[in-house]
Amino acid sequence: MNTSPLLDILCYPDPRLHTVARPVAAVDDRIRGLIERMFATMYDANGIGLAATQVNVHERLVVIDVSEERNQPMVLINPEIEWASPEKRKGEEGCLSVPGIYDGVERSLAVRVRALDSAGQPRVLEAEGMLAVCIQHEMDHLMGKVFVEHLSLFKQGRIKSKLLKAQREATRS
Repeated sequence: MNTSPLLDILCYPDPRLHTVARPVAAVDDRIRGLIERMFATMYDANGIGLAATQVNVHERLVVIDVSEERNQPMVLINPEIEWASPEKRKGEEGCLSVPGIYDGVERSLAVRVRALDSAGQPRVLEAEGMLAVCIQHEMDHLMGKVFVEHLSLFKQGRIKSKLLKAQREATRS
């Protein structure tokens, strides 16, 4: 059982979600503790990926687990996409920072990513399908971009209004 305290997830349109993350300087106990808390937060929220930006830590760190059993945790520190397939597909995406909203986003079908793992060791990962989509989605967060920004301005406005209204109602109750 994980006893790590959960982190607060920023909700769109919070301007802090648009902060570009800086590289992690050292994979140390602080970062390993953050990784543990990010996994606890992601699993608690039923997510498959979480970028540090979403918990108001503006460093290049992503945690992912796309497995059904929730037993394949993956850590990407200072990730860089080396290659993305020219073949793309539009698929339905959601986001822990945009609760209750799902829409189609076009992403590359496969990617190759270079990153450090939780021990600070370099690794290269080739991913396709759901994992490739998740990596691209989380890396957008590190660049200060939320998935709704891939949608039309009209849809962005509707989503922003809906979420702001929900936040106002939540603070009233």
